[in-house]
Amino acid sequence: MRILIQRVKKASVTIDNIVKSSINKGLLIFVGICDEDSKEDIQWLAKKVVNIRLFDDENGVMNLSLLDTGGELLAVSQFTLMASTKKGNRPSYIKAAKPEISIPLYEDFCKEIEAALGKKIGTGEFGADMKVELLNDGPVTIFIDSKNRE
Repeated sequence: MRILIQRVKKASVTIDNIVKSSINKGLLIFVGICDEDSKEDIQWLAKKVVNIRLFDDENGVMNLSLLDTGGELLAVSQFTLMASTKKGNRPSYIKAAKPEISIPLYEDFCKEIEAALGKKIGTGEFGADMKVELLNDGPVTIFIDSKNRE
């Protein structure tokens, strides 16, 4: 699993001109899933997401997590995070899992985060043509790959 985290002042997902989800201060997370992903990847990433310290403390140091601040979270599925650009100029998405694998894993990832936060999160709609709008805060953008835990 690969995720791209963006600290935001606000973010929303619109589908067919209807806002599906919106959040205020918190994290917008794009989620890419491959065939080899498992419950272990979900648990590791969900724990990382809720505990990663990306919010300023009283001294202006990024020392607080989403749990500490009570911030909101919006998770959006994005198969293009699994792109391979090794060959040529057209990205290959062969590493991206098919919907029958991706959808349950994405849903489980969202449930795992909700359980850790103790509240509902915003989501996109898997496979939909989504318009994602955000006001990046910082900007702060972090990429995490569960197969390459650096």
